[in-house]
Amino acid sequence: MARVGLLHPGAMGAALGAQLVGRGHQVLWASRGRSGSTAARATRAGLLDVGSIDELLRRSELVISVCPPHAAVETARSASGFAGPFLDANAVSPATAAAIAHAVGGRTADGGIVGPPPTDSGTTRLYLSGSAAPDFQALFTGTAVDVRVLDDGGPYAASALKMAFAAWSKGSAALLLATADAADRLGVGDALSHEWAISRPRLAAQLEAAQRDAAEKGWRWAGEMDEIAATFGDVGLSPGFHEAAASTYRSRPQHRDPA
Repeated sequence: MARVGLLHPGAMGAALGAQLVGRGHQVLWASRGRSGSTAARATRAGLLDVGSIDELLRRSELVISVCPPHAAVETARSASGFAGPFLDANAVSPATAAAIAHAVGGRTADGGIVGPPPTDSGTTRLYLSGSAAPDFQALFTGTAVDVRVLDDGGPYAASALKMAFAAWSKGSAALLLATADAADRLGVGDALSHEWAISRPRLAAQLEAAQRDAAEKGWRWAGEMDEIAATFGDVGLSPGFHEAAASTYRSRPQHRDPA
């Protein structure tokens, strides 16, 4: 069994850590500078607090980073020089993923997570690419996480896939939110809802889900939209839509859980 360092156990990270603990691995985290809610999540997941990042790196055989996109590079810098396999499983552009690999300086895997925090099999996929991908594929064997290694697309293919997937899933949710807001400000919100009930009956439930997700996760999704906008720009496509999506998420009321 392996000793795995986890940076930092938010909802997704703690769930991944719990899956590894359930397979007999020891999962370490560092409480210094983190909130009480993060500590409670880590305790529920069965993670072992080692206090500091330095101690976590010293004791870990592998390290996994799961944090908000805007903090991914800084988190990687905190692990600079780590000699073991390092997995960046954050929603970042391929260019940011390359910067993260450079910041760590060792053997890295690029990761992209699709789905909710894993509790049951068949809900959550972890896409991997890069030289250390086999290490993490083996690590998650037997857990509820469906691990898929991407052999094509280069070392940052997992991030590329995550950006393409979220460009639609979370980008379209932002467009729905902005559309409903515009209709309300124009005084036709009720009329639009009635028309949607006739011609697009599924949109009411999708809007409700988008509003709930934006309140809970919009602060993090805004950073993800920034990364998608950069990805589009890097391949010669317009970044404007996802820049606007980032603005939409930032403008929503937020219920942010302290880190």
